[in-house]
Amino acid sequence: MTSLFEILMLLLGIAKFFIFAHFIMSWLISFQVLNVRQPLVSQIWYGLNRLLEPIYGPLRRILPNMGGLDLSPLVALIGIYIIEILLRNNAALFY
Repeated sequence: MTSLFEILMLLLGIAKFFIFAHFIMSWLISFQVLNVRQPLVSQIWYGLNRLLEPIYGPLRRILPNMGGLDLSPLVALIGIYIIEILLRNNAALFY
């Protein structure tokens, strides 16, 4: 059962990485450091969007409209950290 705990923690770490990458890439695109017309950038950007939209979509429907500010990545990260804390505090169940 220890391997199940480690796999869950790995998946949460990968999800955090993708959210951070999407967040940083969105800032670089909005400040025109990256150009979405470049093939590699557009493939990565649209891939991250398609990967994270099932997470962000329900959160965007719940959160109030903040104008141009999207708080769904922050809420998703907080949710991931809460799940990690719960898993670590209940790690004895996996042994």
